[in-house]
Amino acid sequence: MEIHVFSDGSTDDFAAVTEENNLESACKCQESTFTFVSEYLLTYKMTGAISDRQLEIIEAAGRILTSSGVSGLTIKNLAKEMNFSESAIYRHFTSKEEIIIAMLDHLAKNMDERFTKAVASEQSSIEKFTNLFQSQFSFFAANPHFVVAVFSDGLMEESQRINEAILKIMVVKMKHLSPVVIEGQEKGVFISTISSDELIHIVMGTMRLQMFKWRMANFQFDLQSKGDKIINALLSIIKNN
Repeated sequence: MEIHVFSDGSTDDFAAVTEENNLESACKCQESTFTFVSEYLLTYKMTGAISDRQLEIIEAAGRILTSSGVSGLTIKNLAKEMNFSESAIYRHFTSKEEIIIAMLDHLAKNMDERFTKAVASEQSSIEKFTNLFQSQFSFFAANPHFVVAVFSDGLMEESQRINEAILKIMVVKMKHLSPVVIEGQEKGVFISTISSDELIHIVMGTMRLQMFKWRMANFQFDLQSKGDKIINALLSIIKNN
């Protein structure tokens, strides 16, 4: 299965990540995306806890990926970035691919934990929507070296295993965002003139553009402040008047 999906949740065509013979059923109702997400999470499990040293390595890998791209991420460059020997890196990871997958799995697990807390209490759909994206902006503001995962720059060409790790991140986001949007539409809080899938595409695309502008500005502006403005602007568009 070829995957054309950004890890922030936006795709050229969300159906591209489903098996072709499931396409019709995936489009039958607004909850199709959430159904796909639930089934995917049952199939793919995220890796367990990583060690402190492994976290240091994947953070360093994130810095290299963000500054130099996939081609710049080599074991040699990683060892130099960390003032380690190459053999020290290999004691924790067997390959560059394993490092990238560990980074993506770490981000997926972190996101799942943060988002679970963000929507855990009895809040309105608007509050849940706001909390989800504030959590995301806050995390990346503190961890800009992981922003490469938002764009998946060059990563999808590396291997199918990396593609699946990228998909995990998207799936986790959809797992939490889809129910919020569907609930908001069912309660008349969000507009229902377009489907939940289409509304999510609009939201994800807007958020991705904001992250891209931050990256292109070399992370110089206040992402959380700009993020809050974007959240409010989106809510003014998708809320029922």
